[in-house]
Amino acid sequence: MWKRMVRIEIGNYRTQMWDKQKEVFLPSTPGLGMHVEVKDPEGKVVLSRQYGSEGRFTFTSHTPGDHQICLHSNSTRMVLFTGGRLRVHLDIQVGEHANNYPEIAAKDKLTELQLRARQLLDQVEQIQKEQDYQRYREERFRLTSESTNQRVLWWSITQTVILILTGIWQMRHLKSFFEAKKLV
Repeated sequence: MWKRMVRIEIGNYRTQMWDKQKEVFLPSTPGLGMHVEVKDPEGKVVLSRQYGSEGRFTFTSHTPGDHQICLHSNSTRMVLFTGGRLRVHLDIQVGEHANNYPEIAAKDKLTELQLRARQLLDQVEQIQKEQDYQRYREERFRLTSESTNQRVLWWSITQTVILILTGIWQMRHLKSFFEAKKLV
């Protein structure tokens, strides 16, 4: 049985606006904000929030698969004055990469050996979750393949039956034609 995996994801972003005079991207003004929306593979909104021009967002995912992350600028006016160009730098950390181990070590007062053991346990857990997810995907793929094979089988049986019925009809039609012409 496939277990539901819980995955913490952290995203860091910063925006830059185009400067027409200098012809380079410069850090955005504080008035520019970004709306961050995250949807899971089923289309449910996991996170929908307004942030500043630089920020960090965190969300926990209970659904495996590809998530959709949309960043929208809250001000089209500022972008239009800068030549309509806005650059967004986005860094996503997933799974054990989202953990800040130096912070964990300081908080829990762990030795270096204990910290390393915790990192290894997190990596093993992440590998196990990935294996579970791959098993789930393999099962879905197998079910899809079996369904497709079943449809192909029925389609070829239908085509064969239609071909045989058409042949029988043609032979009867030709027989009645030749009998009507008195050639047989």
